Amino acid sequence: MRFCCKLFTLLKRSKPLTTSATAAMESDPPRPSPLRTRLCIIGSGPAAHTAAIYAARAELKPILFEGWMANDIAAGGQLTTTTDVENFPGFPDGILGLDLMDRCRAQSLRFGTKIFSETVIKVDFTRTPFKVSSDSTSVEADAVVVATGAVARRLTFPGSMEYWNRGISACAVCDGAAPIFRQKHLAVVGGGDSAMEEANFLTKYGSRVFIVHRRDAFRASKIMQGRVMANPKIEVVWDSVVVEAYGEGERGPLGGLKVKNLKTGEVSDLKVSGLFFAIGHQPATKFLDGQLELDSDGYVLTKPGTTQTSVRGVFAAGDVQDKKFRQAITAAGTGCMAALEAEHYLQEIDAEEGKTD
Repeated sequence: MRFCCKLFTLLKRSKPLTTSATAAMESDPPRPSPLRTRLCIIGSGPAAHTAAIYAARAELKPILFEGWMANDIAAGGQLTTTTDVENFPGFPDGILGLDLMDRCRAQSLRFGTKIFSETVIKVDFTRTPFKVSSDSTSVEADAVVVATGAVARRLTFPGSMEYWNRGISACAVCDGAAPIFRQKHLAVVGGGDSAMEEANFLTKYGSRVFIVHRRDAFRASKIMQGRVMANPKIEVVWDSVVVEAYGEGERGPLGGLKVKNLKTGEVSDLKVSGLFFAIGHQPATKFLDGQLELDSDGYVLTKPGTTQTSVRGVFAAGDVQDKKFRQAITAAGTGCMAALEAEHYLQEIDAEEGKTD
């Protein structure tokens, strides 16, 4: 009772909060000061983690933004959307894509990389130190590695998600040799050089390959078209689109496709065990807001034979700058290159600052 009385007396004596004080309490808390690092890495695939491993071992104490469902893909990049990876050295029995990226992440952490599971939404490469920001974290860095990858474009139709990784893929080179595709009828959707290349590649494993193309002519180069038309295992389904995918039995893998002819409207059945999208990739470069030089398809341009971009001190690795190979192992290689080049760059600016002093 005495405590209640004392509390009441204190409340009566206390002064009400001023309007400005109330407003300060109700406003958002101040953002923390930017973190400081020698090297910031943006990405979460083989390129990003290879760069992180090399940089951390060089005692650069890198900070890595791995994203949170960036481009609708979990941290780890496109490998997290695949099943068995059989062409990455060191795993004779293969390894699940998700497991491979978990190991890469653990190795980055082991050597001291600080990882934020946040998506970068803004960068400032107009001044040094460079600034990299997510919704809740800002980092100032002397050098940056952009390794945000590129997302394979997919088509959406009934069954396209249900049979993803159960017969539907976006990488023939990655998945085409899998046992489920061997000596089976397969289909490729597309009309460019990538589609021609993937169709030819699949004939090594499939018994027959159909190219489903929505027009009556390919846009691929003449030489690539010639190779396809000369291959007896390839058949072209012109003026057509896939409108549905169905399975073998209730829970089986992909069993076939419903294909619609755009000129006649007729829907036919195409029995295949595999469908490969070859309709291009979308590099994850929008967040750069034009601050790095890009090619006409949105890929980061790098100086030939290097990972150097149009901004000194900013490097690009992996699929975000590679529209040709797009393999995990080549991405890892460029991640190594980017880390080594970043280390050399940092040594250069340290020497320059030393001379100035």
